[in-house]
Formats: sequence, C-alpha cells, structure tokens
Amino acid sequence: MKVAVVGVGYVGLVAAACFADGGNHVICVDNDETKIENLKKGIIPIYEPGLTEIVQRNTEAGRLIFTTDLKQGVDESLLIFIGVGTPSADDGSADISAVLAVAGQIAELMTEYRILVTKSTVPVGTHKLVSEIVASKTEVSFDYVSNPEFLKEGSAVDDFMKPDRVIIGTTNPAVMELMKVLYAPYMRKSSRILFMDPASAEMAKYAANTMLATRISFMNELSALCEEFGANIESVRSGLGSDNRIGNAFLFAGVGYGGSCFPKDVRALIHMGRQKDMRMTIAEAVQQANFDQHERFAQKILGYFKGKDNIKLGVWGLAFKARTDDTRESPAIYCLNKFLDAGMQITAYDPEAECPDFDTNITRVKNAYDVLDDADALVIFTDWQEFRTPDFEQIAKRLKSPTLFDGRNLYSPSFVKKQGLEYHSIGRS
Repeated sequence: MKVAVVGVGYVGLVAAACFADGGNHVICVDNDETKIENLKKGIIPIYEPGLTEIVQRNTEAGRLIFTTDLKQGVDESLLIFIGVGTPSADDGSADISAVLAVAGQIAELMTEYRILVTKSTVPVGTHKLVSEIVASKTEVSFDYVSNPEFLKEGSAVDDFMKPDRVIIGTTNPAVMELMKVLYAPYMRKSSRILFMDPASAEMAKYAANTMLATRISFMNELSALCEEFGANIESVRSGLGSDNRIGNAFLFAGVGYGGSCFPKDVRALIHMGRQKDMRMTIAEAVQQANFDQHERFAQKILGYFKGKDNIKLGVWGLAFKARTDDTRESPAIYCLNKFLDAGMQITAYDPEAECPDFDTNITRVKNAYDVLDDADALVIFTDWQEFRTPDFEQIAKRLKSPTLFDGRNLYSPSFVKKQGLEYHSIGRS
C-alpha cells in the first residue's frame, strides 16, 4: 500500500517506519530540511529503542523515503497521515493550527481521491474542521479518518507492532476495509481494530491518557498519606493491584508524571469541558495532584537542607521516564529549577536526555558515579535500568554526606540502610 506521513516527529516517524516494515511504500514529508537530510543519512532525531534499526533497514530496502516535497507525498499515496505536533496553547487547549494548515495544503495539491488520516492527538470536533477546510479548497472527493496513536515513549515500536487496540474513526465501510488491510500485519494473532465514529475516536485518546494520569496521581496522593500515617505505599500498591478489577499497571508512586502526552492531554480535556460550560473536576484534580507531587518532592529535599549553605546535589535522570530522551514537562526539570532558585549546585547524569538550554545552569557528566563527588546527596528522578542495581558502596563512599533521595522507589529501604546510606523515598517510612 502507498502511504504518506506528514510530520516526522515522534508519532509520525514511528508510524512511518513501522508501516514500511509491514511492507508498505512510505513517503515521509517534513518542512525541516535539516531533519530530512539527517534521516536520509540514518540520523534519527529522537531516542527510541529499536527505531534506528527499522528506519535504516527500510530506507535501504527502498520502502521508506524522506522528502520536503509534500506534492510528492500527495501524488504518490492513497493514504496521507497527518502526524504534526499539537502543543498546548496558553489556555490549555491543543493548538491544532499545524494540522489544519497541512490539511489545507494537501487539499490544494490533490488531483484525485485521497484518504486523510489524522494521527496527531486532536480535540473532539477536529474531524469536522479538517473536512470543512479540505472541502473548501478542492472539489476532489476524499475521506477522513481519525486514527489516534497509543504509543508509550520507550516502547513505541513494540506498541505499534503489537498494539492493544487500533482505533479507526470513520463511517465509510470501504475505508474501514482499507484500514483493515493496512493494519493486518500487526493483527496476526487476533484482530484488535475498533471502528467508531471520528468524534468518539478523538475522545477515546484523551479519555485513555487522562485515565492513566488519574491512576498515577491517585497513587502519588496516597503516597503522601502513607508517609503521614507510617504506611507503605508499595504494600498498598500490591493490595490494589491484586484486585483483577484494577490490575497492576500505572500504580507506581513516584515524583509525578511528565512528558509530551499526559500533561498536554489532561489540559486539553479540561479546556474541552470549559468550551461546553462543563467542569472536568476529576481531570482538574489529577492535574493539581501531579503538580503537588512535583512540589512535595522538591520541598522534601529543600526542607532537609534548610538553613544550610553551599549545598551540592548529584542527580540521576533528567528524562521524564526511562527509555526516552524526552525532558518535556519532566518532574526532574521542575524540581531542579526549584533547587537552583534556592542556590544549590547541580551535577547531573542521564544516559540519553539532552537539555541544552538547561545545561547552562548545571554541570553534566558522562558517568553516573561522577555526580557523587563532593555532593551532599544523590537524587534520583528517572527509573533507568542502569540505576536499579548500583554500586551502593561507591555511592556511600563518594558522597560527602551519604544521603539518597529516591523519586522512583527503586530500592528496598532496609537494604539501602544496611549499605550505610540515609534513604528517603516516596510513601515509605
């Protein structure tokens, strides 16, 4: 099948590479010439396990090509996926201006029937706006499909290749059959394609992310209560997760969620409610609880060192989660800014994340243990695998003060104490 993907950011690039790996001919279009030239050379703009190999393999096979020429993509493809960014606007809404602009450009270039498919996360009602724009700019027939992505950063390739579900928002039976064929390579064991109207498909994406954010925020709020009553959040998690109506996923207490999806999508859902004069009270509480958890962890450390000068912290992790280089709305960045405002010095290590604008205020090192020298404490923000079984003897020896603040509950408190470290975690005494 011939497919074009417009926008080779996180969503677009993963989708394009995986479609090509399924045997399709895929044209990736982006207006960033530097990004396109780098991709032609096999230089991937994001860190995502497995993605580099898939891009290189399919580029060499001729199934995946990169261009800045949108006309080529429109002329040579039946299915045109829109995967451009939809960042938060100042009022919390999703800024879909790029989606609408691309849709208009596609319409002006169409000379025969095409199917426009939105992969970007867009608010409910976008399907009407896109269809109206396209219809206003061309008399060529077209169909529109809402096909939201459900990719977790750090496991996006696996999520695409082995999806829990694929949601297709269209009312045209012929288009449904075509989308079935497109996704057939990823449905070998059983079909997990859900067909629905476009508005429901758009809403399903926001509902899923807000539900997951709710679970995280509820556990984080419980962790604070556990600390006050001397309970153990890990024991509480086990009790909750063993209930098959609840399950174990997204029940880990920590320093709070971040990234490009949960914060943005919760804000957008709240804004959609306001548009209809409805308060999304649960979503608002989730947003506040997440902010409170960031602040709570920052204040735990600031309070510990209150009244002391020239404090230096060693930090492990800048990305909002492991297996990604994404620092967007990372709890680490929030907390480190608080520490810098308090006059603390920061030395940080992350195996993948880059944060150039932030690096002018902190010292970056290329070895995890180099953050320890002359530091008053080690603070962990990201659950990278290499942090899970560290050399505690070296940590205790190299820190000026053997103190560890663990924002991910990676270790057993009793074990860490035996290693000679003062240990502070989330929701555990």
